[in-house]
Amino acid sequence: MSRRPVTVVTGGSRGIGAATCLRLAADGHDLVLGYVRDEASADAVAGRVRAAGARCVTVRVDTAEECAVERLFDIAGAELGTVTGLVNNAGVTGPLGPLADARTEDLRRVVEVNLLGYLLCCRRAARDMAESGGGAIVNVSSAAATLGSPGEYVHYAATKAATDALTVGLSKELGPHGIRVNAVAPGTIETDMHAAMGDPDRPARIGAGTPLRRPGRPEEIAGAISWLLSPDASYTTGTVLRVAGGR
Repeated sequence: MSRRPVTVVTGGSRGIGAATCLRLAADGHDLVLGYVRDEASADAVAGRVRAAGARCVTVRVDTAEECAVERLFDIAGAELGTVTGLVNNAGVTGPLGPLADARTEDLRRVVEVNLLGYLLCCRRAARDMAESGGGAIVNVSSAAATLGSPGEYVHYAATKAATDALTVGLSKELGPHGIRVNAVAPGTIETDMHAAMGDPDRPARIGAGTPLRRPGRPEEIAGAISWLLSPDASYTTGTVLRVAGGR
């Protein structure tokens, strides 16, 4: 019997990350669930993952901190074995509004989590996967990368455009090592992120303007992530898969 894949999911306690953990568990992965604050939510997701027959380890991690990222992967290897997959999902937006009104500390936090955090996780995954003979990375980007999100969060959109560039460049760098690197770019998804940034009605409002006339669901993004990690996507790398309802 082949060994089960071991996948690290950052931001796994809620929203897209939680849905991804549950989908990957159903698809045969063992999981390392990274979360930054909400231990109760992380434990609840982990319980559902284990009920699906998968192993799961939860790790508190601020992905903007190098030592925390190193600890995350160290624990993953010690508890579950060689890491074969990474889903870079932990992200923040800061409050909605024009860039002119943004606080420097919010801008810095968005860049540190959404870009530096992705780089740190990719760097460690690249080292581990090259040593073990291959793997797959999926970066969670956003349709904002190409839409720009004027008046809402151009700083967030800028970090997601950087995520797309990271995905393309790293796929070329790591392809010879048997490591595939792709991204999923969600549109507006029904998660609590919108309430956290001050606009809980945003998914319904923005979703109504898409060709599909609705916001997306976290499970729809999780399905795309699972496919990109799977053997079915074995010849897919450097791709940014847009799952945005036609936007």
